[in-house]
Amino acid sequence: MKPIAASDMMHVVLAFDDNRLVGDLFGQFDQNLALIEQKIGVDAVARGNQVTIRGSKSGCEQAKLALESLYASLQNGHEVHPGDVDGAIRMAQSSEAQLTLPTMEPKSRMAFAQIATRRKTLIARTAAQDAYIRAMDRSDLTFGVGPAGTGKTFLAVAYAAALLERGEIDRMILSRPAVEAGERLGFLPGDMREKVDPYLRPLYDGLNEMISPEKLERGLESGMIEVAPLAFMRGRTLSNAVVILDEAQNTTSMQMKMFLTRLGENSKMIVTGDPSQVDLPPGQMSGLKEALKILDGVEGVSRVNFTESDVVRHELVARIVHAYDEDGRRRAERRRALLAAEGVTDTAKAMSANQKQNNERLQETDDE
Repeated sequence: MKPIAASDMMHVVLAFDDNRLVGDLFGQFDQNLALIEQKIGVDAVARGNQVTIRGSKSGCEQAKLALESLYASLQNGHEVHPGDVDGAIRMAQSSEAQLTLPTMEPKSRMAFAQIATRRKTLIARTAAQDAYIRAMDRSDLTFGVGPAGTGKTFLAVAYAAALLERGEIDRMILSRPAVEAGERLGFLPGDMREKVDPYLRPLYDGLNEMISPEKLERGLESGMIEVAPLAFMRGRTLSNAVVILDEAQNTTSMQMKMFLTRLGENSKMIVTGDPSQVDLPPGQMSGLKEALKILDGVEGVSRVNFTESDVVRHELVARIVHAYDEDGRRRAERRRALLAAEGVTDTAKAMSANQKQNNERLQETDDE
């Protein structure tokens, strides 16, 4: 860690009025304070209902914002888990970039975007999640783009469930292209629902978190909640609904256009996907990538980009995503260098260079 100049050092003392909440705020054996110390690089010492924070000016300010936001959450009746602490730290660290938001006050308490359902309340854990929730509120079509583990699909399902509970929509429709992720699964037994359910399981996982099993089953039976493959969307007009398309990177151009043109009155669409994980046959254009280019700047359309820093699953997931991204960058740099060295000037030579690099990769694998 970079040493802090004495002139940049400061300390802040925070006092919290409700002693009943202090234990949950600091965590068992002060584990929440320890996490803040580790992530922000400050010292936090608790005594009674007070905590003294020492460190750089920016570090103290970030720790203060994180603790105040967690305390406000506890005052509102929410529980605080390690993931919530991590989220508060991330939001505090990105607070300067968030000051343009109308609910963010400089040097004061942050107001994170929330999704409230009867079963639970979700609070944004990263700046991108905060922007994503706000984008779903203000736009009729929202694209959530980025790696796995960033909460794109989960937050979309929660948002749809919240609107359904409040009676602002009549239906929530969740869809996915039925594309096998690099495997041939063969024939699947059972009726139509049993055949397609394996492809749609991640959507059911999100629904189970937000809606009780009894209400979910009733909703599925009545059609108020629909989980269906993308092919089932053709020819429909989806009104008074929130329509979610997951794994959109595996749509073709025609499928994406078909889906987007299903939007009806008083409806919202949320499209999620990771352009780096396309499972379409080689040479086939991803409908998501194409749509992001074509619809850039169109009124009523929002796009939120997630990165590896927004991963809210196990910390190892973020490191895995980072490792793959770095590997992709290295390969791209080697490809550019190879093309420059060989003086490639046409597509045929470029394809030859790509093939040469692929052969080198296979040889490296064989050698290992």
